[in-house]
Amino acid sequence: MSRQSIEIISIGAGGIVKDAHLPAYKIAGFKVVGIYDIDLPKAELLARKFGIPKVYETLHQAIEGSSETTIFDLAIPGKNILEVLQLLPDNSFVLIQKPMGETLEMAKKILDCCRRKKIIAAINFQLRYAPFITRAKELIKDGKIGEICDIEIIINVYTPWHLWDFLKAANRVEILYHSIHYVDLVRSLMGNPQRVYAKSIKHPNNRDLASVRSAIILDYGPYARANILTSHSCDFDPSHQCSTIKIEGTKGAIRIEIGLLKNYPKGTEDQFEYVIYNNQNGWQKENIQGTWFPHAFIGSMKELEKAKSNSRYLMDNSVEDCIHTMAVVEAAYISNKEGGIAPDIL
Repeated sequence: MSRQSIEIISIGAGGIVKDAHLPAYKIAGFKVVGIYDIDLPKAELLARKFGIPKVYETLHQAIEGSSETTIFDLAIPGKNILEVLQLLPDNSFVLIQKPMGETLEMAKKILDCCRRKKIIAAINFQLRYAPFITRAKELIKDGKIGEICDIEIIINVYTPWHLWDFLKAANRVEILYHSIHYVDLVRSLMGNPQRVYAKSIKHPNNRDLASVRSAIILDYGPYARANILTSHSCDFDPSHQCSTIKIEGTKGAIRIEIGLLKNYPKGTEDQFEYVIYNNQNGWQKENIQGTWFPHAFIGSMKELEKAKSNSRYLMDNSVEDCIHTMAVVEAAYISNKEGGIAPDIL
């Protein structure tokens, strides 16, 4: 299917659209024909910058401007997704910026709405499609590192939360809007966990946010481990910041350093290494073309492109799959609320 026959209408003109969605679509050759945002000047600014021919003054106008070739790109807060989906035409094709609502209950309503209106919808869990993850999956598929038995994700960086004003009013922040990427990534590599353990807390320097640090354990039984440890308040000398994904198998391991998260949104260079047991060459470095922002966002939209050209294509990031990521996130918040076991100190 020719990419010129895909016409994207962006609902939302925030930072993620400016820094990732629109740059990715430009690289891929996707055609963005219109944009809408409740902040009209913001939409007009992006239209000028990216050569988008139509700026809609209302959501109704954006919907009326759609056609059979349209893919709606929803980049709006999770709490607003359902109400917008309910307004879209039946049988629409929609890419929804993560998360899939703010709670599992809301995610289920989104899923039900898509089923009822026969909307073909995908969730933009784009870390799955980052070039360094694509390369990691190639090594895994080829059997290079054997059976995955350990995934460890450690993030210790400074995140400028002030870039997202809506988070100040959110009851859930770190897991729902950041660690959800890693939860989804682990799921895409290892499937659904058996159990979830989690703790998410504030930081004294970010008292206006619900949480900025998390520890999550995904239980995959007696032989596999998946741990996610995040902290976004490391506002010191950046030389000891880290943003590491380690994927270990029975025959080797992969180590990725995500440059984007350091000095965000400018970022630094990614690093990709892998090692095979009994290989005298040790750790091998590879230069991966492209990075998380914006290149991974191409993969999310490509899934919808494939579904639009082939009605039998099963999207990797469909709402039917991503509802499970929301279920794991909900379990993490339940675990966080219920707390740990107090030791019986003698």
